[in-house]
Amino acid sequence: MTVMKKNVVMAAMLLSLGVSSTLTLAQTADTQAAQAQNNEQMTNDDAQELVAAANSSKINIQTRPEIMGLWGMEIPKNQSCVEYYNFSGENNVVIKSDSEWSIGQYQYQAPSNRSEYLPTLIFQIKYDNNEMDCSGVQQDQTGEIQQFFVKWLNPNQIQFCGNQRGENCFATLNKQLP
Repeated sequence: MTVMKKNVVMAAMLLSLGVSSTLTLAQTADTQAAQAQNNEQMTNDDAQELVAAANSSKINIQTRPEIMGLWGMEIPKNQSCVEYYNFSGENNVVIKSDSEWSIGQYQYQAPSNRSEYLPTLIFQIKYDNNEMDCSGVQQDQTGEIQQFFVKWLNPNQIQFCGNQRGENCFATLNKQLP
């Protein structure tokens, strides 16, 4: 590794650790650029290493679906049983209802106009253990695709509804964990 690359990599590492300032990195980069112009020896590999070093100190902001987390739904006919929905960041969902548990994938789509339409939640069950759920039903739901419209009552409570306008809501879920 050339002296120029070592200095730029060191400055990038210090910056990512919070040790160096932007001014120091800029000064190092200016010095290295001047040396590179004088030497005219920078290869394509050298340039790629410099870009990689600079990119390693970038801040990445990731958004996550607002539905992510663990939600619980009390069953009206069986108040002692709670059905849990755990939505993860990888678009996986685990559903636990009494002895039944299912795993699948979900997609949460926020509408462009929230004042008129509700977000859509679609999930497909990939596996169901075919045991009794909180409603007293035993049914293998493997392969089923379900679509709901999510009405947000507050940040910790949602309802599953039958249409985009928030009518025919049939289930209320309470946030258990973020």
